[in-house]
Amino acid sequence: MSLTLPAGVALPVTASVLVLTQQPGDGDNGGQGEDFGKSSPVGFLVLILFLIAVAFLVRSMTKHLKRVPASFDDPPAEEPAPAVEAEEKKDEAAEKPAKDSSTTKADS
Repeated sequence: MSLTLPAGVALPVTASVLVLTQQPGDGDNGGQGEDFGKSSPVGFLVLILFLIAVAFLVRSMTKHLKRVPASFDDPPAEEPAPAVEAEEKKDEAAEKPAKDSSTTKADS
């Protein structure tokens, strides 16, 4: 699939593209003078200081992350097993009537 322009549109489009892509001729290179792209030793020093700071921050973050627990959920409360719980209820139920019947017999 190719894009073709009609003949009446192609000439104005081509002319406007050529005009818009020309570099300015007044000596202004958009801030790209002879020193463009060069850095000073001060800039290099600042870059090195930033890299050292990042290394210390990564080290500190690693230490803190090692102290984070695997899960933030509350630990489960220790509950007795259901079978043990049922046996305790049976024992308590058996003891209560026995105590009640012995006190009623002695009172009468």
